[in-house]
Amino acid sequence: DEIRDRVVLGEFGVRNVHTTDFPGNYPGYEDAWDQRRFEEVFRVDIIREEEDALEFDMVGIDAAIANAFRRILLAEVPTMAVEKVFVYNNTSIVQDEILAHRLGLIPIRADPRLFEYRNQGDEEGTEIDTLQFQLKIKCSRNHQAAKESSDPNELYFNHKVYSKHMTWMPLGNQTDLFPDADFRPVHDDILIALLRPGQEIDVLMHCVKGIGKDHAKFSPVATASYRLLPDITLLQPVEDEAAEKLQKCFSPGVIEIQNIKGKKVARVANARLDTFSREVFRHEGLKNLVRLARVRNHYIFSVESTGILPSDVLVSEAIKILMGKCQRFLNELDSVPME
Repeated sequence: DEIRDRVVLGEFGVRNVHTTDFPGNYPGYEDAWDQRRFEEVFRVDIIREEEDALEFDMVGIDAAIANAFRRILLAEVPTMAVEKVFVYNNTSIVQDEILAHRLGLIPIRADPRLFEYRNQGDEEGTEIDTLQFQLKIKCSRNHQAAKESSDPNELYFNHKVYSKHMTWMPLGNQTDLFPDADFRPVHDDILIALLRPGQEIDVLMHCVKGIGKDHAKFSPVATASYRLLPDITLLQPVEDEAAEKLQKCFSPGVIEIQNIKGKKVARVANARLDTFSREVFRHEGLKNLVRLARVRNHYIFSVESTGILPSDVLVSEAIKILMGKCQRFLNELDSVPME
Protein backbone atom coordinates (compact mmCIF):
# COMPACT_ATOMS: atom_id res chain seq x y z
CA ASP A 1 0.00 0.00 0.00
CA GLU A 2 2.86 2.39 0.76
CA ILE A 3 4.32 1.84 -2.71
CA ARG A 4 0.97 2.62 -4.31
CA ASP A 5 -0.12 5.51 -2.05
CA ARG A 6 3.07 7.35 -1.05
CA VAL A 7 6.01 8.97 -2.80
CA VAL A 8 8.87 8.51 -0.31
CA LEU A 9 11.70 11.02 -0.01
CA GLY A 10 15.02 9.47 0.92
CA GLU A 11 18.36 11.02 1.72
CA PHE A 12 19.68 10.61 -1.81
CA GLY A 13 16.60 10.09 -3.96
CA VAL A 14 12.84 9.73 -4.31
CA ARG A 15 11.04 6.38 -4.44
CA ASN A 16 7.68 5.28 -5.85
CA VAL A 17 7.34 8.09 -8.38
CA HIS A 18 5.64 6.11 -11.14
CA THR A 19 1.89 6.25 -11.68
CA THR A 20 -0.52 3.66 -10.33
CA ASP A 21 -3.46 4.52 -12.58
CA PHE A 22 -2.63 1.68 -14.95
CA PRO A 23 -3.78 -1.95 -15.04
CA GLY A 24 -1.26 -4.62 -14.10
CA ASN A 25 1.21 -2.35 -12.27
CA TYR A 26 0.95 -4.31 -9.03
CA PRO A 27 0.02 -8.00 -8.68
CA GLY A 28 -3.26 -8.50 -6.90
CA TYR A 29 -4.49 -4.93 -7.42
CA GLU A 30 -7.02 -3.81 -10.02
CA ASP A 31 -5.68 -0.37 -10.91
CA ALA A 32 -7.50 0.15 -14.22
CA TRP A 33 -9.40 3.44 -14.25
CA ASP A 34 -12.97 3.04 -13.16
CA GLN A 35 -15.51 5.89 -13.23
CA ARG A 36 -17.52 4.68 -10.26
CA ARG A 37 -14.43 4.34 -8.09
CA PHE A 38 -13.17 7.71 -9.27
CA GLU A 39 -16.44 9.44 -8.32
CA GLU A 40 -16.30 7.89 -4.85
CA VAL A 41 -12.73 9.06 -4.17
CA PHE A 42 -12.51 12.39 -6.01
CA ARG A 43 -13.17 15.61 -4.10
CA VAL A 44 -12.20 19.29 -4.10
CA ASP A 45 -11.63 21.14 -0.80
CA ILE A 46 -11.31 24.94 -0.69
CA ILE A 47 -8.59 25.81 1.83
CA ARG A 48 -8.10 29.55 1.40
CA GLU A 49 -10.01 31.98 -0.80
CA GLU A 50 -9.11 35.64 -1.27
CA GLU A 51 -9.89 38.18 -3.96
CA ASP A 52 -6.90 37.33 -6.14
CA ALA A 53 -5.63 34.10 -4.55
CA LEU A 54 -7.08 30.64 -4.14
CA GLU A 55 -5.70 27.53 -2.46
CA PHE A 56 -7.60 24.28 -2.83
CA ASP A 57 -7.01 20.55 -2.60
CA MET A 58 -7.84 18.21 -5.46
CA VAL A 59 -7.91 14.63 -4.20
CA GLY A 60 -8.19 11.42 -6.18
CA ILE A 61 -6.68 12.40 -9.56
CA ASP A 62 -3.59 11.47 -11.53
CA ALA A 63 -0.62 13.79 -12.09
CA ALA A 64 -1.52 14.15 -15.77
CA ILE A 65 -4.91 15.68 -14.92
CA ALA A 66 -3.40 17.97 -12.28
CA ASN A 67 -0.81 19.21 -14.76
CA ALA A 68 -3.50 19.72 -17.41
CA PHE A 69 -5.29 22.17 -15.09
CA ARG A 70 -2.04 24.02 -14.41
CA ARG A 71 -1.12 24.35 -18.08
CA ILE A 72 -4.62 25.47 -19.06
CA LEU A 73 -4.58 28.15 -16.35
CA LEU A 74 -1.24 29.43 -17.61
CA ALA A 75 -1.79 29.28 -21.33
CA GLU A 76 -5.38 28.76 -22.45
CA VAL A 77 -7.75 30.82 -20.30
CA PRO A 78 -8.28 34.02 -22.39
CA THR A 79 -7.89 37.63 -21.22
CA MET A 80 -7.81 41.12 -22.74
CA ALA A 81 -4.44 42.84 -23.26
CA VAL A 82 -2.95 45.65 -25.34
CA GLU A 83 -2.09 44.29 -28.79
CA LYS A 84 -1.66 47.40 -30.97
CA VAL A 85 -0.22 50.76 -29.93
CA PHE A 86 -0.62 53.75 -32.25
CA VAL A 87 2.05 56.30 -31.33
CA TYR A 88 1.08 59.87 -32.28
CA ASN A 89 3.74 61.56 -30.18
CA ASN A 90 6.42 60.23 -27.86
CA THR A 91 9.21 62.59 -26.84
CA SER A 92 10.12 60.67 -23.68
CA ILE A 93 13.42 58.79 -23.36
CA VAL A 94 11.51 55.49 -23.67
CA GLN A 95 11.65 54.19 -27.25
CA ASP A 96 8.35 53.53 -29.01
CA GLU A 97 8.75 49.75 -29.11
CA ILE A 98 9.75 49.58 -25.43
CA LEU A 99 6.80 51.77 -24.51
CA ALA A 100 4.45 49.49 -26.49
CA HIS A 101 5.90 46.44 -24.77
CA ARG A 102 5.39 47.97 -21.31
CA LEU A 103 1.82 48.91 -22.13
CA GLY A 104 1.10 45.38 -23.35
CA LEU A 105 2.11 43.88 -20.00
CA ILE A 106 -0.34 46.02 -17.97
CA PRO A 107 -3.26 43.78 -16.89
CA ILE A 108 -6.62 45.20 -18.00
CA ARG A 109 -9.71 44.73 -15.85
CA ALA A 110 -12.12 43.57 -18.54
CA ASP A 111 -14.10 40.34 -18.61
CA PRO A 112 -12.91 38.48 -21.76
CA ARG A 113 -16.17 36.51 -21.85
CA LEU A 114 -17.89 39.69 -23.07
CA PHE A 115 -15.77 39.87 -26.23
CA GLU A 116 -14.96 37.84 -29.35
CA TYR A 117 -11.56 37.02 -30.78
CA ARG A 118 -10.44 39.52 -33.41
CA ASN A 119 -10.07 38.01 -36.88
CA GLN A 120 -6.48 37.70 -38.02
CA GLY A 121 -5.54 40.51 -40.37
CA ASP A 122 -8.23 42.95 -39.20
CA GLU A 123 -6.69 46.40 -38.86
CA GLU A 124 -9.72 48.16 -37.41
CA GLY A 125 -11.31 46.90 -34.23
CA THR A 126 -15.04 46.75 -33.56
CA GLU A 127 -17.11 47.08 -30.41
CA ILE A 128 -17.36 43.28 -30.03
CA ASP A 129 -13.65 42.45 -30.24
CA THR A 130 -11.65 45.53 -29.18
CA LEU A 131 -11.22 47.86 -26.22
CA GLN A 132 -9.61 51.21 -26.95
CA PHE A 133 -7.54 53.16 -24.44
CA GLN A 134 -5.81 56.51 -24.73
CA LEU A 135 -2.72 57.73 -22.93
CA LYS A 136 -2.13 61.45 -23.40
CA ILE A 137 0.02 63.30 -20.90
CA LYS A 138 2.56 66.15 -20.92
CA CYS A 139 5.07 67.19 -18.28
CA SER A 140 5.32 70.84 -17.25
CA ARG A 141 7.32 72.84 -14.72
CA ASN A 142 5.85 73.97 -11.41
CA HIS A 143 6.63 77.67 -11.20
CA GLN A 144 5.38 77.78 -7.61
CA ALA A 145 8.10 75.40 -6.39
CA ALA A 146 10.78 76.66 -4.02
CA LYS A 147 13.98 77.70 -5.79
CA GLU A 148 16.19 75.57 -3.55
CA SER A 149 14.04 72.45 -4.06
CA SER A 150 15.52 69.46 -5.92
CA ASP A 151 12.55 67.12 -5.50
CA PRO A 152 10.99 66.24 -8.90
CA ASN A 153 7.62 65.83 -7.19
CA GLU A 154 7.73 69.54 -6.30
CA LEU A 155 9.45 70.82 -9.43
CA TYR A 156 7.28 69.18 -12.11
CA PHE A 157 3.68 68.28 -12.92
CA ASN A 158 2.91 64.88 -14.51
CA HIS A 159 6.53 63.78 -14.49
CA LYS A 160 5.51 60.21 -13.61
CA VAL A 161 3.28 58.41 -16.10
CA TYR A 162 1.15 55.78 -14.36
CA SER A 163 -1.36 53.23 -15.58
CA LYS A 164 -4.11 55.37 -14.01
CA HIS A 165 -3.56 57.88 -16.84
CA MET A 166 -4.92 55.33 -19.33
CA THR A 167 -8.54 56.20 -20.15
CA TRP A 168 -11.11 54.02 -21.89
CA MET A 169 -12.35 55.40 -25.24
CA PRO A 170 -15.57 53.52 -26.20
CA LEU A 171 -15.76 52.13 -29.72
CA GLY A 172 -19.05 52.12 -31.63
CA ASN A 173 -21.96 51.48 -29.29
CA GLN A 174 -19.89 50.12 -26.38
CA THR A 175 -21.43 52.67 -24.00
CA ASP A 176 -24.81 51.02 -24.73
CA LEU A 177 -23.45 47.47 -24.69
CA PHE A 178 -21.63 47.97 -21.37
CA PRO A 179 -23.49 50.71 -19.49
CA ASP A 180 -22.04 49.72 -16.11
CA ALA A 181 -18.59 48.75 -17.33
CA ASP A 182 -15.46 50.06 -15.67
CA PHE A 183 -12.74 49.04 -18.10
CA ARG A 184 -9.37 50.12 -16.72
CA PRO A 185 -5.97 48.79 -15.68
CA VAL A 186 -6.10 46.43 -12.70
CA HIS A 187 -3.62 48.59 -10.78
CA ASP A 188 -3.45 52.38 -10.96
CA ASP A 189 0.14 52.73 -9.75
CA ILE A 190 2.09 50.86 -12.45
CA LEU A 191 4.89 53.21 -13.54
CA ILE A 192 5.12 53.44 -17.33
CA ALA A 193 7.65 56.24 -17.93
CA LEU A 194 9.36 59.30 -16.42
CA LEU A 195 9.04 62.69 -18.13
CA ARG A 196 10.71 66.08 -17.89
CA PRO A 197 9.27 69.49 -18.86
CA GLY A 198 8.39 69.61 -22.55
CA GLN A 199 8.23 65.82 -22.96
CA GLU A 200 4.90 64.17 -23.70
CA ILE A 201 3.30 60.86 -24.62
CA ASP A 202 0.26 60.59 -26.87
CA VAL A 203 -0.71 57.02 -27.82
CA LEU A 204 -3.84 55.05 -28.65
CA MET A 205 -4.08 51.38 -27.61
CA HIS A 206 -6.22 48.52 -28.88
CA CYS A 207 -6.85 45.67 -26.42
CA VAL A 208 -7.90 42.34 -27.90
CA LYS A 209 -8.75 38.88 -26.59
CA GLY A 210 -5.95 36.32 -26.53
CA ILE A 211 -4.43 33.35 -24.68
CA GLY A 212 -1.16 32.86 -22.87
CA LYS A 213 0.36 30.38 -25.32
CA ASP A 214 0.29 33.14 -27.96
CA HIS A 215 1.90 35.72 -25.66
CA ALA A 216 2.59 35.79 -21.91
CA LYS A 217 0.75 39.14 -21.56
CA PHE A 218 -2.54 37.24 -22.03
CA SER A 219 -1.85 34.84 -19.14
CA PRO A 220 -4.48 35.46 -16.43
CA VAL A 221 -2.40 34.17 -13.51
CA ALA A 222 0.72 35.41 -11.78
CA THR A 223 1.35 31.89 -10.50
CA ALA A 224 -0.47 28.59 -10.91
CA SER A 225 1.23 25.66 -9.23
CA TYR A 226 0.55 22.45 -7.35
CA ARG A 227 2.37 20.17 -4.93
CA LEU A 228 1.66 16.84 -3.31
CA LEU A 229 0.40 16.81 0.27
CA PRO A 230 3.33 16.19 2.67
CA ASP A 231 3.16 13.17 4.98
CA ILE A 232 5.62 13.07 7.89
CA THR A 233 5.81 10.06 10.23
CA LEU A 234 7.91 9.77 13.38
CA LEU A 235 9.14 6.16 13.48
CA GLN A 236 9.87 6.25 17.21
CA PRO A 237 9.53 8.74 20.11
CA VAL A 238 11.81 11.78 19.89
CA GLU A 239 12.46 13.44 23.23
CA ASP A 240 14.29 16.32 24.95
CA GLU A 241 17.26 17.78 23.00
CA ALA A 242 16.57 15.57 20.00
CA ALA A 243 13.00 16.88 19.90
CA GLU A 244 14.18 20.51 19.86
CA LYS A 245 16.71 19.75 17.15
CA LEU A 246 14.05 17.94 15.11
CA GLN A 247 11.71 20.92 15.36
CA LYS A 248 14.37 23.22 13.88
CA CYS A 249 14.81 20.89 10.88
CA PHE A 250 11.29 21.63 9.58
CA SER A 251 9.29 24.70 8.62
CA PRO A 252 7.63 26.60 11.50
CA GLY A 253 4.45 24.90 12.69
CA VAL A 254 5.26 21.43 11.35
CA ILE A 255 6.69 19.93 14.54
CA GLU A 256 5.46 20.88 17.99
CA ILE A 257 6.90 19.92 21.35
CA GLN A 258 4.63 18.66 24.11
CA ASN A 259 5.47 18.26 27.77
CA ILE A 260 4.56 14.71 28.80
CA LYS A 261 5.48 13.58 32.32
CA GLY A 262 8.26 16.12 32.51
CA LYS A 263 9.77 15.21 29.15
CA LYS A 264 9.77 17.20 25.93
CA VAL A 265 8.24 15.00 23.24
CA ALA A 266 8.04 15.90 19.53
CA ARG A 267 4.91 15.30 17.47
CA VAL A 268 3.82 16.19 13.95
CA ALA A 269 1.43 19.15 14.25
CA ASN A 270 0.78 20.17 10.64
CA ALA A 271 2.73 18.39 7.89
CA ARG A 272 0.99 20.51 5.25
CA LEU A 273 3.22 23.49 6.12
CA ASP A 274 6.45 21.67 5.30
CA THR A 275 8.48 22.47 2.19
CA PHE A 276 10.60 19.28 2.40
CA SER A 277 14.05 20.82 2.59
CA ARG A 278 15.24 17.40 3.89
CA GLU A 279 17.37 19.18 6.48
CA VAL A 280 16.73 16.29 8.88
CA PHE A 281 18.94 13.99 6.76
CA ARG A 282 21.98 16.08 7.67
CA HIS A 283 21.76 14.86 11.29
CA GLU A 284 22.94 11.30 11.90
CA GLY A 285 20.93 10.96 15.10
CA LEU A 286 17.66 12.05 13.49
CA LYS A 287 17.53 10.85 9.90
CA ASN A 288 16.48 7.32 10.83
CA LEU A 289 13.72 8.53 13.15
CA VAL A 290 11.56 10.17 10.47
CA ARG A 291 9.89 9.05 7.26
CA LEU A 292 9.23 11.81 4.73
CA ALA A 293 6.63 11.10 2.07
CA ARG A 294 3.97 12.70 -0.07
CA VAL A 295 0.42 11.50 -0.67
CA ARG A 296 0.40 10.42 -4.30
CA ASN A 297 -3.12 11.51 -5.32
CA HIS A 298 -3.59 14.58 -3.07
CA TYR A 299 -2.68 17.81 -4.88
CA ILE A 300 -2.48 21.22 -3.22
CA PHE A 301 -3.19 23.87 -5.86
CA SER A 302 -2.23 27.51 -5.50
CA VAL A 303 -3.68 29.99 -8.02
CA GLU A 304 -2.84 33.70 -7.90
CA SER A 305 -4.75 35.87 -10.35
CA THR A 306 -3.32 39.01 -11.96
CA GLY A 307 -6.61 40.67 -11.02
CA ILE A 308 -8.33 40.47 -14.39
CA LEU A 309 -10.71 37.78 -13.14
CA PRO A 310 -11.13 36.28 -9.64
CA SER A 311 -9.16 33.10 -9.03
CA ASP A 312 -12.26 30.94 -8.56
CA VAL A 313 -13.59 32.10 -11.94
CA LEU A 314 -10.27 31.23 -13.57
CA VAL A 315 -10.40 27.69 -12.15
CA SER A 316 -13.98 27.18 -13.36
CA GLU A 317 -13.02 28.49 -16.82
CA ALA A 318 -10.06 26.07 -16.91
CA ILE A 319 -12.40 23.19 -16.09
CA LYS A 320 -14.72 24.24 -18.94
CA ILE A 321 -11.80 24.36 -21.37
CA LEU A 322 -10.65 20.88 -20.32
CA MET A 323 -14.19 19.57 -20.76
CA GLY A 324 -14.29 21.12 -24.25
CA LYS A 325 -11.01 19.39 -25.15
CA CYS A 326 -12.39 16.04 -23.99
CA GLN A 327 -15.59 16.55 -25.96
CA ARG A 328 -13.68 17.39 -29.15
CA PHE A 329 -11.60 14.26 -28.71
CA LEU A 330 -14.72 12.13 -28.28
CA ASN A 331 -16.30 13.72 -31.36
CA GLU A 332 -13.21 12.91 -33.40
CA LEU A 333 -13.33 9.29 -32.21
CA ASP A 334 -16.97 9.07 -33.27
CA SER A 335 -16.28 10.60 -36.69
CA VAL A 336 -13.35 8.30 -37.58
CA PRO A 337 -14.43 4.83 -38.80
CA MET A 338 -12.85 2.03 -36.83
CA GLU A 339 -11.35 -0.86 -38.82
